[in-house]
Amino acid sequence: MPHVVRSLAVFLSLVFAASLVTTTAAAQTGGTEAAPAPAVEPVSVKRIQRALGVKADGVVGPKTRRALKRFQRANGLPVTGRADDATLAALGLAPQQRTLADADPTTVLAQIAECESGGDITAVSADGRYRGKYQFSRATWKALGGTGDPAEADEATQDALALQLYQERGLEPWPACSKKIED
Repeated sequence: MPHVVRSLAVFLSLVFAASLVTTTAAAQTGGTEAAPAPAVEPVSVKRIQRALGVKADGVVGPKTRRALKRFQRANGLPVTGRADDATLAALGLAPQQRTLADADPTTVLAQIAECESGGDITAVSADGRYRGKYQFSRATWKALGGTGDPAEADEATQDALALQLYQERGLEPWPACSKKIED
């Protein structure tokens, strides 16, 4: 029996480690990849902590979870200890793609382009996966109606498709750069 428990513990450790590596790698790639919405709320942990009145260290630990649960209980929300959309709305925080709604999209897209490619319309990531001024994946480019290679498209086309993507999904397609823009 101890062997089964040990094997299960090793298996669970490997699954957890693999999920961490996958999550970390995905968060560090930048670029615009057509993907499902992220599991982590797009509002920064520090913003949530400041709104809850706890030390803003950026780590969701026991104190932050307790503060979230207290807040949810006090506001008639489902008590999960997670910063879901209803909790964020009650805190006066909106998911990141809506926090810049009043900002000029042209200004936001200029910041994204500078962060992603230095504004170079022909930029290609080191692994070749992300291309053009906004570092589109070919799948995202195609889904937006683009044809050919994003890095070979003219700047006006890249700008138009980036604006379309931004209007549809906010900053979510540019995870690494959105953190720099938000903070």
